[in-house]
Amino acid sequence: MTKPIVILGIFVADTAYRADRQPKMGETILGKSFVLGPGGKGSNQSVAAAMAGGRTHFITRLGDDAFAEIARATWARAGVHPEVRVDIDSYTGAAYIFIEEATGNNAIIVAPGAAGRVSAEDVETKKALIESASIFVTQLEQPIPAAHRALEIARAAGVTTILNPAPAAALTDAMLALCDYVTPNETEAEILTGIPVRTVADAERAADVLIARGVEAVIITLGSNGALYRDTIRSVHVPVISAGPVVETTGAGDAFNGGFAVALSEGRDVVDAVRFGCATAGISVTRPGTAPSMPARAEIDALLSRI
Repeated sequence: MTKPIVILGIFVADTAYRADRQPKMGETILGKSFVLGPGGKGSNQSVAAAMAGGRTHFITRLGDDAFAEIARATWARAGVHPEVRVDIDSYTGAAYIFIEEATGNNAIIVAPGAAGRVSAEDVETKKALIESASIFVTQLEQPIPAAHRALEIARAAGVTTILNPAPAAALTDAMLALCDYVTPNETEAEILTGIPVRTVADAERAADVLIARGVEAVIITLGSNGALYRDTIRSVHVPVISAGPVVETTGAGDAFNGGFAVALSEGRDVVDAVRFGCATAGISVTRPGTAPSMPARAEIDALLSRI
């Protein structure tokens, strides 16, 4: 049996509002629609990885409430193995998502709840699982000390590590040095490096800053411009892989990271893994929602076979 993909992160219930624009402070406007569904970067990435064919375990905390039931049902449908601590002193997290009707662009507020209390001690209880993984993935929605400790455990065990630095935060060189791959989008890359990322050349310069700080390789996702892979030897721009008209971009980065992790776990060359991630994201943006937009493996393979 192949080794698992282990992901640390948060689940939140997404409350998604579509409207022509965001309201100004003190203003009330009428929206076009509302959807309640599953979200949280770590949970979304776990669903993406499981749907793409990876044996995926997800480490998090939930409250004991109705939103936790949404989480468990979502993971059951996708085939994610939950590694959950129930926190009765908190609540399952939630997110406000504004979606601009005309473009599908989004703005988000996350209240992590119980998952915001994930600790290094929680990670220690899953040490053996992390050590057994082929790929370990985390983000920055749960407290950074938990992510740092999990990366330490994974690196010491020879597990390939992926850090999706979202939302962007100040990170130590010691933490970055634990990362085989760091996968920011343009905004996160700018916050981490101080370099505005508007072109592929900008992305290369930002990647070099992160590599100089100890990261083995950097993948900067560039929205409609695909993704840049860069390490000390190779620099490859992978164009976007379109699967149709864009409906919503909210889960695109999570789709990319989940698909990328699966392809790496299967032993693919890293640039091929980036293409696989781009195809996963390319399908996800043609559908509304985050976790519900993640494609099945057969869909990803079919899209890649046509390019």
